[in-house]
Amino acid sequence: MGTQVQQPEPAAARDYKSRMFIMIFHDKKELLKLYNAVSGKCYDDPELLTINTLENAIYLSMKNDISFLIDSGLSLYEHQSTFNPNMPLRFLFYLSDLYSSAVKDKNLYGTRVVPVPAPRFIVFYNGREERPDRETIYLSDAYETKEAEVSLELKADIWNINRGHNKELMEACKTLQEYSEYVHRLRKNAEKFPIMDAVEKTIDECIRENILQEFLIKNRAEAKKVSIYEYNEEEHMRMEREDAFEDGLKAGIEKGREQLEAAEQRADTAEKRAEAAERRAAEAEAELRKIKEQLAVKK
Repeated sequence: MGTQVQQPEPAAARDYKSRMFIMIFHDKKELLKLYNAVSGKCYDDPELLTINTLENAIYLSMKNDISFLIDSGLSLYEHQSTFNPNMPLRFLFYLSDLYSSAVKDKNLYGTRVVPVPAPRFIVFYNGREERPDRETIYLSDAYETKEAEVSLELKADIWNINRGHNKELMEACKTLQEYSEYVHRLRKNAEKFPIMDAVEKTIDECIRENILQEFLIKNRAEAKKVSIYEYNEEEHMRMEREDAFEDGLKAGIEKGREQLEAAEQRADTAEKRAEAAERRAAEAEAELRKIKEQLAVKK
């Protein structure tokens, strides 16, 4: 019987575009369920959706996760495992490209208004950092100067989709709830097993317990690859943040030490100056007494 060679874990490739969230919700039926849960609508025809996700945005070569048109509205969805305060600016880039594409054959120099769909921007967050159920961030938060009246604003709503958050949203979209459970179980299993084993175990568990069952059976190989990549990327970013914190802490300690030494030197110099001033004052006082004594003798 030959020696079994253990296969190396796939590295996290930076140019790998797929995400589990995107794979699941690029299906129109699932995307419509998510839209209904977010918007409170009750559409039942997936063909009402027109997906227009940017494959290669002009600005910074960025690609957005999911954007689509329905009922004269434009929804842009992003999924993130790390909180990013720059999302309003990124959404602005995406929107600019989408609007440019939508009106490319329209007369923007005419006297009639060129209609465009009203946008809504949502980030689905499932990172390890504790965040509230919902929060809103604004483009104006990034402005270098704060004005009473903002000429250009963009707000992005952030929905926490970790297990235990946004109960009503999860109940309204079963697939989103199952995705949240899958991520939770994968992280727990990864604490006890190598990531490849953890992913296999999580997929088996979820199929057995009817969690994303149909999706995982149909896309098992791709789901495994994506899960390993996403976990490795998340760990890589976490370690980068820890390294940056440690480097910043060391730099802060060193700077504090330098400032303390400089303060001690200044204090030492000031003390020496004070002592010199006291000596000069004492010498001047002694000289003054001497002069007074000489004047008294002459009298």
